[in-house]
Amino acid sequence: MAQVLEFKLPDLGEGLTEAEIVRWLVDIGDVVAIDQPVVEVETAKAMVEVPCPYGGVVTARFGEEGTELPVGAPLITVAVGERAPSGGGAEEARTESSGNVLVGYGTSEAPARRRRVRQEPVAGAAPTAAVNGRAGVPEAEDGPLPVISPLVRRLARQNGLDLRELTGSGPDGLILRADVEYALRAAPRPAATEAPAPRPAATAAPGEIRTPLKGMRGAVADKLSRSRREIPDATCWVDADATELMRARTAMNTAGGPKISLLALLARICTAALARFPELNSTVDAQAREVVQFDHVHLGFAAQTDRGLVVPVVRDAHARDAESLSAEFARLTEAGRTGTLTPGELTGGTFTLNNYGVFGVDGSTPIINHPEAAMLGVGRIVPKPWVHEGELAVRQVVQLSLTFDHRVCDGGTAGGFLRYVADCVEQPAVLLRTL
Repeated sequence: MAQVLEFKLPDLGEGLTEAEIVRWLVDIGDVVAIDQPVVEVETAKAMVEVPCPYGGVVTARFGEEGTELPVGAPLITVAVGERAPSGGGAEEARTESSGNVLVGYGTSEAPARRRRVRQEPVAGAAPTAAVNGRAGVPEAEDGPLPVISPLVRRLARQNGLDLRELTGSGPDGLILRADVEYALRAAPRPAATEAPAPRPAATAAPGEIRTPLKGMRGAVADKLSRSRREIPDATCWVDADATELMRARTAMNTAGGPKISLLALLARICTAALARFPELNSTVDAQAREVVQFDHVHLGFAAQTDRGLVVPVVRDAHARDAESLSAEFARLTEAGRTGTLTPGELTGGTFTLNNYGVFGVDGSTPIINHPEAAMLGVGRIVPKPWVHEGELAVRQVVQLSLTFDHRVCDGGTAGGFLRYVADCVEQPAVLLRTL
């Protein structure tokens, strides 16, 4: 007979706690394969197709389109294929599960699918150990800790929970987020005062339009508020003559080959500056009272989309040339427009480049992308009167600004970084010294 398995909304990465059902990709009664996408959801960061780790027949769906579900809530139930005798008295379940923990937005790069033997209870045999009040598979004495999700590890670490004391309820004893949360709920707690009753939702008064701060807008609001609350930021700025940089880009793009974007050239300048002033490529561990400096540059860049502001991240930008940077900026920008950026492409940045000049403005004092330590802002490049080689001339002028966490460095370092960036903008040949 078939076994009905429940698939819950998985961890979607980087603290995302809920998602809205946009479109169901399967109906009740449909046959689904292992790791087949079954629903499209919208998180605070991206549109995501969620694959189900079970193969079988869909017996139920939970939530209509437009419903917001928390992580861990049931999504669907699947009747797994029939069992067949295996000669030795044991039975094996056909197409039961991929054995993957869904962290991020899918189970791509899954290991080879396995057929797992399901043992029948033996009379007189000792039951498996129950941990956290749950029955589970016995914990191996040796070998790696059976945890895949970094979110599970972080949740346990933040709450002082030893994962080796838990038995996972996932495939092959894998410790899931639900196991950690169950253990935390079961742990003794100090008596707490009664929580106040939730405030009822406000109704709009005449002339008012109220928009809930949820989804992407809510996530952005929370992150910006945290940045302004925790980071003592300061901003310095300088005007620079970008005429030679624009000429260099024109020359590069008339020589044939892939086109080089202005953003890529600015990114190349930015990574060269960070190599000279690595203090700005860091973060502050407030709990340990330490500045954590990185030996790599994962460069975020601000991109405005129909769904709001997103900050995709170019991994290892310091190791890319202008052509590679141009291609990656174009790919991530298009993914941002279509809402297909993954959580991994939106997180992990160490420094942000913000080209707000595309909005037709000269300057800004942006809020740092927490938990980073700095952001370089670039205004519009416009013809302006400028003293060039002792003569008044019309040149292509840009305002550059640097907003930085004053805990990681003082004004001398920030000013040196910004001055080096300006020198490279004015004389692109300066970059040759760092190649």
